[in-house]
Amino acid sequence: MDAKSANLSAETGRKITSAPLTLPAGWRRARGEPSLADMFASVRTDRGGSFGRKLLAFLGPGYLVAVGYMDPGNWATSLAGGAKFGYALLTVALLSNVMAIVLQSLCTRLGVGAGRDLAQACRDSYPRYMVWPLWLSAEVAITATDLAEVIGTAIGLNLLFHIPLAIGVVITALDVFLILALQAFGFRWIEAFVVTMLGVIAACFAVQIALADPDWGAVIGGFVPGRDLLANPQMLYLALGILGATVMPHNLYLHSGLVQTRGYGDTADEKHEAIALSTLDSTIALCFAFVINASILILAAATFHRTGKTDIAELDQAHAFLAPLLGSTLAPTLFAIALLCCGLNSTITATLSGQIVMEGFLNWRIAPWLRRLVTRMIAIVPAVVVTIWAGGKATGQLLILSQVILSLQLPFAVVPLVLFTASRAKMGPFIAPRWLTALATVTAALIIALNAKLVWDYVLG
Repeated sequence: MDAKSANLSAETGRKITSAPLTLPAGWRRARGEPSLADMFASVRTDRGGSFGRKLLAFLGPGYLVAVGYMDPGNWATSLAGGAKFGYALLTVALLSNVMAIVLQSLCTRLGVGAGRDLAQACRDSYPRYMVWPLWLSAEVAITATDLAEVIGTAIGLNLLFHIPLAIGVVITALDVFLILALQAFGFRWIEAFVVTMLGVIAACFAVQIALADPDWGAVIGGFVPGRDLLANPQMLYLALGILGATVMPHNLYLHSGLVQTRGYGDTADEKHEAIALSTLDSTIALCFAFVINASILILAAATFHRTGKTDIAELDQAHAFLAPLLGSTLAPTLFAIALLCCGLNSTITATLSGQIVMEGFLNWRIAPWLRRLVTRMIAIVPAVVVTIWAGGKATGQLLILSQVILSLQLPFAVVPLVLFTASRAKMGPFIAPRWLTALATVTAALIIALNAKLVWDYVLG
């Protein structure tokens, strides 16, 4: 290794212990500059340490991805589902989480093995007439995500500090400066902030669940699939909302980019180890996210459904009813704190995914702070307009609709991901095992079938 290569390795934190692995030749273009280039390989890893030290270095990206699985959109769908149908939709939350774990493991494999995020992989593989629609689809998904996060954060600010909704929406646009401030100290600071917020959210829900005292027998029964899911259009609509809120398309772009923030090395052995550790990171984080999602639904079922308030769909409605139903003024405060933390976390990850999507599909090369500001504004402006136009009314319905839109956008991200990671020409020795590809294919087929059923029911009225 020459001096120049050694210096580069020291700067990125990647230890090249043998000849770098030659990437597969199945891509139409050579690998270019990665998305989030200023964060690329910025977190050092320790190959010579114990398993615990190795895993600790890789813990982080999974929790940023997990944020998207408990954002305000999840709150709306889970609250509405729990209030209307009790514990019945817990099975959908569990199934969605399993799907998410499968798909995120493919994202890890693509990001580490091929050295590309999903947006770059699409640009490198498809002709321009396909790339532009895929980019637009990804932007629609991010806009829908931002809509949910803007509304949720603004409601959280309103519930805690009585800030008007319109002003709260404008305040949420400033989160991009929070990212820039945290990043000045290193990417680990962003991860630490997100994990801290997740801890606060978990503590808030632990107290609320204890106050609600749910029927745990009925909770366990809720994980058993029922016949009404496909027969009841309202239940299917909420189920797809939960699916879209859990298996979010922007998270597939996000995770395939974030795994490249680790300095894991360039040899085959180092990359295989990085794939295993990053997959473990995302699996642990998504199991944590499932507990939060299930807690929201259980809280709604144990309070609203049990008392006959089956039409709860607005977050502020839920906040107002918690105190009289649980007999504690602490419960609504904890609800609002958790909602605000979810909103702040989600806007951070949505901004990062917006940057990955724009850089990956369009190959923009501008200053990182300006790029983040532009991608944030592209996503947030439509969300701000819709939120201010809707005012304080029907925000719950808007949140649920945004999650259904996400579900409809899922196939445009899931199908390319499955195809890329199943291709030996593109992945070489990092090709997904057949069993994993089979699970991912079934997941994609189920998502497409449920979306088709939703559209068909809508057409028939």
